[in-house]
Amino acid sequence: MNSFPELGLIAPLCQAVAAAGYSTPTPIQVQAIPPVLEGRDLLGCARTGTGKTAAFALPILQRLAAVPARGGGRPVRALVLVPTRELAAQVCESFQTYGSRLPLATAVIYGGVGQGPQVNALRRGVDILVATPGRLVDLMGQGLLRLDRIEVLVLDEADHMLDLGFIPDVRRVLAAVPKQRQTLFFSATMPPPIAKLAATILVKPVEVIVTPVASTVDSIDQLVHFVGRGDKARILADLLSQPGVESALVFTRTKRGADRVAKRLSQDGIPAEAIHGNKSQNNRERTLEAFRSGRARVLVATDIAARGIDVDGITHVVNFELPNVPEVYVHRIGRTGRAGASGSAISLCDDEERPLLRDIEKLLRRELPKAGGASPRTGGEREARRTEGSPSARPERAVSRGHGGPAGGRRATTHGGPGSHGGHGGPARVQGQRAPAAAARRQEPEAAFGEGLDHAAAAARPAGGGARGSHAPLERAPLHRATERRDSTSHTAAGAAGERHPAAARPGGHRTGSAHGTENRGQEGRRSGGGRGRGQGGGQGRPGGGRGHRAANRR
Repeated sequence: MNSFPELGLIAPLCQAVAAAGYSTPTPIQVQAIPPVLEGRDLLGCARTGTGKTAAFALPILQRLAAVPARGGGRPVRALVLVPTRELAAQVCESFQTYGSRLPLATAVIYGGVGQGPQVNALRRGVDILVATPGRLVDLMGQGLLRLDRIEVLVLDEADHMLDLGFIPDVRRVLAAVPKQRQTLFFSATMPPPIAKLAATILVKPVEVIVTPVASTVDSIDQLVHFVGRGDKARILADLLSQPGVESALVFTRTKRGADRVAKRLSQDGIPAEAIHGNKSQNNRERTLEAFRSGRARVLVATDIAARGIDVDGITHVVNFELPNVPEVYVHRIGRTGRAGASGSAISLCDDEERPLLRDIEKLLRRELPKAGGASPRTGGEREARRTEGSPSARPERAVSRGHGGPAGGRRATTHGGPGSHGGHGGPARVQGQRAPAAAARRQEPEAAFGEGLDHAAAAARPAGGGARGSHAPLERAPLHRATERRDSTSHTAAGAAGERHPAAARPGGHRTGSAHGTENRGQEGRRSGGGRGRGQGGGQGRPGGGRGHRAANRR
């Protein structure tokens, strides 16, 4: 089938699609539209940028337009659940564009803005509702929204909703909609929890698998630069200053990191804006509009944008920091090379991120090209990999020589509660114990969203004075802090922090737990010019920590 009329779509829809600039359906549209028109349940596994929205929007519009609502009135008849505000706005816009020639009303509801206009739209009557789970459940709880006449339910980006912790809200919605309905389930990946959820809500579904989970667009040129962590900002500015970079999307792990990178680029004369969950909705919309119009050539984003922002003409995607979850890499670079266009994906990889790079290459089943022909599996690192796990090969850990350590001067890293900076208090973890790196591959919901609260960084600031420690000037400090390197979510259980963060298994990657989940690393102390190689908990047993620890905290 090479045209939309051949798929069985009515003339008003075909005209709207043609007016939007589309003439040939994509593979997922060819496979999904006919069974959805027949009323079948559908399980679709396809990455972003494959035309998935039109694959469910077009047949839903046709089915609703063909049959009036049961029981009269104008109830919500189709519900589309999506994980992010940006995606919700874009899906709603797609329904409005494709259904411009049909007598159907579409509305969108999401958090971060006042609910008044959204409630007013619901009272006027809505046929198709696009919503994020949190705001939807909130309005249901207030008695402002009923879902007992839903005919079609769509779960879009279900795996991303799992990452963000929305599955409990999704289950509340499932309990509120009728049992007799059509359900369309889309997910870019199919982890076991998502597969189990799909099996419980779908009835004899048609399965549409367009793109393998680990596939990447052939038209995207991928390249990895091995760089020092402190050199990333300078190298990023050099890359974005090249003439061929017309529109670039830069990814960081944390909100604070996104703001810092955007500010640095602006100081270097490169128009850049940051977008993340701490920004107001109006600010995010203005930022997206500036990026779309070209006023901001560079958009710096957390992973909220990996599947929630659809901007045409992005020529480059830059991973300023590699993602903790390999599948996120595929979604990130999928922002370029869309609709048959070419694109480039560049990753800046420091020494501590090489295990993340290996995970990505394992998922892709191939080794990514390296700038200058370098390989991450040569030289000293290959030797390090052979000896990984050997006690003799493990890096020396930060040492506590205070009164809280084990008897006999045995070395230990401290993970005590408040006041444990100098080795006084809290249980000690014996040197050589390492948290499995694989345990950190599962991101916490806020961390996956790129919207952690950065409590750890705030808690790490000392309240008063102490031993002096020199540190680099602020403007030359690395953009990527230890407190933001992995999960941006704070953990109140300090003893369990080692199981959540891969940093404990990295050279120099030691932390001091506290009631606020404070994370500090020995290498931060050394790079700050203090601590004399001991990093945190050093300082020769002085109360309150030593020079290395305080220098790291002041950063």
